[in-house]
Amino acid sequence: MHRSVVAVLCFISLLASAAPGQSPIVGVRVAAGTVLNFHLQTRLNPLAGDTLDAMPKGTVLQVRILDSIDSGADHDGTEFHGSLTAPLLLGGEVIVRSEAEVRGLLVLLRSRSHPEGFRYELLVTGLTDRGKSFDLTASLNPSFLDSGAQPAPDSKSATK
Repeated sequence: MHRSVVAVLCFISLLASAAPGQSPIVGVRVAAGTVLNFHLQTRLNPLAGDTLDAMPKGTVLQVRILDSIDSGADHDGTEFHGSLTAPLLLGGEVIVRSEAEVRGLLVLLRSRSHPEGFRYELLVTGLTDRGKSFDLTASLNPSFLDSGAQPAPDSKSATK
């Protein structure tokens, strides 16, 4: 009886493992000091009526990550912090200064294109400049539908 239970458990564990050809969930690992490009998606509060509303979707935010991020150790919803490395400009006018504080989250998003049904993503959720906070959503991908622009494992910036 004992051998048959062990055999059944071994068989079940083989079925539960990833089959060849299936890619496991791609993790996100970013070292502190890395500069990543985030693409503006939407405003969380579009009725706020501030100057950031005029920024077009796809505007690139260059963010130096201040906290190391590892989806293998950090859970869904973990906050990260950073700072802008370049100002946000609109018509030659500085809307948000470089060095503005950046807030974001490591999130697990549903994905139809991924065999596991979800993927990790870094999202910028807000900026603070000169005491004024702006709520927004920006991702590493130009669109939430794209899934290929994740940072490379242990990516480092050339400039620190």
